[in-house]
Amino acid sequence: MKNICVFCGSSVGTDKRYAEAAARLGDVLADNKCTLIYGGGSVGLMNVIANRMLERGCEVIGVMPDFLLDHEIGHPTITKMIPTKTMAERKEILIRESDAFISMPGGFGTLDEFSEVVVADQLRLIEKPIALYNTLGYYDDLVRWIDRGVRDGFIRGDHYKNVIVTDDPKELFTKMRDYNPVKMEKWIHDIKLENK
Repeated sequence: MKNICVFCGSSVGTDKRYAEAAARLGDVLADNKCTLIYGGGSVGLMNVIANRMLERGCEVIGVMPDFLLDHEIGHPTITKMIPTKTMAERKEILIRESDAFISMPGGFGTLDEFSEVVVADQLRLIEKPIALYNTLGYYDDLVRWIDRGVRDGFIRGDHYKNVIVTDDPKELFTKMRDYNPVKMEKWIHDIKLENK
């Protein structure tokens, strides 16, 4: 597990502890000699983790659509920037090139990216660790929503078990490294039976 994709906000948030947590995650990834693959930005939490890993001598690869690069928010000193034509192409590259995925606190874009990899995992298009870095309980409400979805029969419990949730970056990395995906060969068959 070398290429770690981090989805994160283009803002730093209103509490300095978000940036501190991003830097700690960068240190853990650097300690484990990982390559960061991310959205390529020089703003927000994206900038914090990219800079920390660059300071630690790690490779950092950004993937950013041309229309955002035109606004000059691409990070100027990362190892490699991959330009894309669309947001969809950006996500496709992030998913293809990464061995694992971490969602730090962020906004709609981060939620979209997290959802895309969870659905890809659910459909067995990928079998890669997926984690929510739950800094300051940022994802508590999302976790409650998932719990409700499981209880009410809209989300299968096995799919939820494949998502790692923690606020400790070392624990997060250990759980990703030891990840053993729950097998879901029967779930489509089971859904058919449930709808008869």
